[in-house]
Amino acid sequence: MIPRSAEPTAAEASAWADALVRRRLLQAAVLTPTGQWRVQGRPERPVRVLSGPADVVALAATIQHRNRSTRSESR
Repeated sequence: MIPRSAEPTAAEASAWADALVRRRLLQAAVLTPTGQWRVQGRPERPVRVLSGPADVVALAATIQHRNRSTRSESR
């Protein structure tokens, strides 16, 4: 993995959150006025609080990794 040269921005986190919700990989992702993110994977799961953009991008990377691993195992 190539290391990042800068911290993720709010705009980048928002784009990832939107993509994850649109692709139904997250039920919801909401930015709060404090800069925290509230995310929910599935309706029956609890809401998680992420502290900022870096956590949203890390969550997106984890979801991508999990999906790629699952797909390669099913081949």
